Amino acid sequence: QVRLAESGGGSVQAGGSLRLSCIISGYSWSKYCMGWFRQSPGKEREGVAALDSDGKTSYIESVQGRFTISKDNTKNTVYLQMDSLKPEDSAIYFCATDLGGLSGHYCYAGFVAAYWGQGTEVTVSL
Repeated sequence: QVRLAESGGGSVQAGGSLRLSCIISGYSWSKYCMGWFRQSPGKEREGVAALDSDGKTSYIESVQGRFTISKDNTKNTVYLQMDSLKPEDSAIYFCATDLGGLSGHYCYAGFVAAYWGQGTEVTVSL
């Protein structure tokens, strides 16, 4: 079965940085879409970043230039480097993947995900 496990969340001061990691197992597709979503109590869940199997990345405007999504060479871990963090970035962050097997159709921040991690909490204070 597909398993996703996030880590790296925590509490930081505004302007600080965090790096989230997501180890993915049971997912062997060579064509895929992977990404990060976030949700805070007062807001809808939103797609933050996405990465496809061709290396194309996508971000929501609010994090453009501050967040970077990447994966390691073994393709089993996806990262989200978060710099210049703001209080409004506070949320539970979820790693997610699509069903796999297709590429080039739709892989942008907010893509339709099929598998989800348990979430890791990020708190940014002034």
